[in-house]
Amino acid sequence: MDGCDDDDTQLSAHTLAALQEFYVDQQKKQFVECNNYFVGSIEENWQLSQFWYSDETAHRLAQEAIEAAGRGGRIACISVPSVYQKLKQLWNEEFSAVLLEYDRRFSVYGKDFNFYDYNNPLNLHEDLHPQSCELVIADPPYLSEVCLSKIALTIKYLTKGKILLCTGAVMEDLAANLLSVKMCRFHPEHHNKLANAFCCYTNYMSGLD
Repeated sequence: MDGCDDDDTQLSAHTLAALQEFYVDQQKKQFVECNNYFVGSIEENWQLSQFWYSDETAHRLAQEAIEAAGRGGRIACISVPSVYQKLKQLWNEEFSAVLLEYDRRFSVYGKDFNFYDYNNPLNLHEDLHPQSCELVIADPPYLSEVCLSKIALTIKYLTKGKILLCTGAVMEDLAANLLSVKMCRFHPEHHNKLANAFCCYTNYMSGLD
């Protein structure tokens, strides 16, 4: 969700579904179609622990993902919609990207959008086969062992090998144990500053080191 918060209090399922539908309707009115994808501004929903990356961070992470995936590579973006949008802006027909996201407002991105609930980490669209992505980039919405552990199942299911994880510094040991990733020197920044120290982790030699 482009950022983390350790408060996982959520609205009731019925209320949240109604709110999501409202957001989608409103957002479709604001979006402009360009080159077969949608660009626009979706405001952060703090009920979903959303904190968008700065444009500079989204661009840097998108460039890293493209380079790591390689020519013809497929990139899975789990709860990182701002990176997905930047990937679409940089698209040059040499890679593809899909977005796995709980927030249905991002369904405006069309067929690349896949509804994703980390509580059901392997309940994925039929097109998301095991090891079908050269790189998976993920940003778990909550700083919790449960959240990261479940999303790790999705990551390991989808990736052919390369993992780019963005989460809090406090998750370093757990991330290493679950995904064999190491902290990078690059630190993501957000439009709204976070109280928690935030980091990038990879399991390969990256340009973020």
